[in-house]
Amino acid sequence: MGDQSVQPLAKGTGSGTPEPKPALRWEEPPEGPVLVLLDQTRLPVEEVELFCTDVPALVQAIRTLAVRGAPLLGLAGAYGVALAAARGYDVGQAADELAGARPTAVNLSYGVRRALAAYRTAVTGGADDTGAAAATLAEARALHAEDARASERMARNGLALLDELVPGGGYRVLTHCNTGALVSGGEGTALAVVLAAHRGGLLRRLWVDETRPLLQGARLTAYEAARAGVAHTLLPDGAAGSLFAAGEVDAVLIGADRIAADGSTANKVGSYPLAVLARYHNVPFVVVAPTTTIDLATPDGTAIEVEQRPAQEVTELTGPRPGPDREGATGIPVAPLGTPAYNPAFDVTPPELITAVVTETGVASPVTGSSIAALAARPGPVRAQP
Repeated sequence: MGDQSVQPLAKGTGSGTPEPKPALRWEEPPEGPVLVLLDQTRLPVEEVELFCTDVPALVQAIRTLAVRGAPLLGLAGAYGVALAAARGYDVGQAADELAGARPTAVNLSYGVRRALAAYRTAVTGGADDTGAAAATLAEARALHAEDARASERMARNGLALLDELVPGGGYRVLTHCNTGALVSGGEGTALAVVLAAHRGGLLRRLWVDETRPLLQGARLTAYEAARAGVAHTLLPDGAAGSLFAAGEVDAVLIGADRIAADGSTANKVGSYPLAVLARYHNVPFVVVAPTTTIDLATPDGTAIEVEQRPAQEVTELTGPRPGPDREGATGIPVAPLGTPAYNPAFDVTPPELITAVVTETGVASPVTGSSIAALAARPGPVRAQP
C-alpha cells in the first residue's frame, strides 16, 4: 500500500496543545508527486505515513480505512485524480476506480467528479498534459480549502444550535465513530462543534462510543479528544442506554456519510440505535455534515447502498500494532472458526428521529425533504454542485 514512514507520536506544545499531523497532504519530491496519508489504522499506537504514488495504492488505503471519513474521502478522491493526471495515468479509469472504492460515502464520488470535471475542462480548452494536471490539482486544493472553511462554519452553527437546545452550557455530549480533523480538511464535523464548546468553556463531558467493530471512537476520537485537552470518557456502544437512563446525556452529535433527499442519514453502524434511545429519552439527536454529503439523487434511506465489511472484523479482535511486521498480522479469534458474521459498515437513521441537520450553510429542523433541499440549494461559502 505504498511506501511507509513511521514517525513518533507528536508531543504537545508548551501550551499543552498537541500538534497533530495532517490526515492528508500533497507533496512534490524530485521523483514525482505523492499523496501522503496518515495511516489511521495504526493510531493511536504510532503515527505512520503512507506515501501513495499511484491510484491503486490510494484505492487500497481507502478500502482498508487507512484514510476514511466522508469529507476526507472527498479530498482523497480529488487528489487521487490529480495524482493520476500528474503521473500520466489514464485519468478516466483512475476516477472510476476511486469512485467505486467505498460505495456509501457520497463525498468520495463528489470529489472525484469535481477533479475529473476540472481535468476535462482543461483538456477541452487546449491544455497540454502538464496544464491539465495543474488544473486538476488546483481543483483538489480548492476543495480542500472549502472543506476547511465548511468545518469552521459547521462548528459555529452547531454551537449556536446547542445553545438553543440546551441553554446554559455544561453540555454532556455523546458522539459515535470519529468526526474530527482525521476526517476533514479542517477540525471536522460533529467533533468540531464539541471543540468549539470546549474552547468556550461550555462542555462538561464528551462521551465517546468505542464504535464497534473497528473502534474508531476508542482509537481515533479519544486520541483527538486527549490531544485537545477535552474531558472525555470512553464507553462500550452497548452502555449508551444506561447513560441515557441516568440522565447523563444532553445531546448526541454524529457525522454522516450520506444524507438522502428525505433527510435519511447513513452513518457508522450503531448510529440508528442511538437515535432511538435519544428519542425515547427526549435528548436532541443532531447530525453535523457538510452539504457535500447531501445527495438529492438518493430519494430516501432505502436507496442508500450500505457497505458490507469482512466477517473477520467481527469474529476477530484486531487493533493497531507497532512495528513494520504489522502488515502480515492477524487478529485474535473471539468466535469459533467459520462463524458467519453480519457486518454492515453503516446504518440509516430516518429523518423523524433526527432533531436537526447542521451544515456550513445552516440548520435544517425539522428534518424534511424540503428543509434538506433548502440547505443544499442555499448559497454558501463553499461550492456549487458540479
